[in-house]
Amino acid sequence: MQTLSDLYFASSNRHKFEEARSILSHFGVGLKFFRCTLEEIQSPSLAAVARHKARQAGMLCSKPVIVEDAGLFIDSLKGFPGPYSSFAFDTIGNRGILRLVTGRRGASFRSVIAYQEGKGSPRIFEAEVRGKISRKMHGTRWGFDPIFVPEGRKDTYSKIADKNSVSHRFLALEKFASWYLGRRLSSG
Repeated sequence: MQTLSDLYFASSNRHKFEEARSILSHFGVGLKFFRCTLEEIQSPSLAAVARHKARQAGMLCSKPVIVEDAGLFIDSLKGFPGPYSSFAFDTIGNRGILRLVTGRRGASFRSVIAYQEGKGSPRIFEAEVRGKISRKMHGTRWGFDPIFVPEGRKDTYSKIADKNSVSHRFLALEKFASWYLGRRLSSG
């Protein structure tokens, strides 16, 4: 399968890029890293945050580019940390989240991919995986992976060998890849 490689992933987070590159490679889409720090607006909407970042990335990169914004939404905390997940992770981490979640453990991990090309509006692809917060940390992967257990699984994202084929990021990137490849095929 021919790989399309004129697409960039804008982020300061190399882990997100590596996951996205691995996932998209299964669809024949190549991805290059565009390291940058993008302003993150404060909004209760992941899509609004991703749109804003995609517009910035498009201006900085001047190439077709995607950005990803994700959030962990915990039911008993009324959706906290949600779009503020990066800040929550940097300040209280997994241990802090585990201390906050004492009752119901239901949660979802959501991902938004925003594609920007030219000056138009970013195209948005969203996905969600339901699950729960574990009672203690399991595994050592980055972010909230050691405390999130997706529905239908017994282990956290950190302990699941095939995480990149079941995660919220995978599902959003799968939607994006389907659209992107279809668009490429119809224009070429």
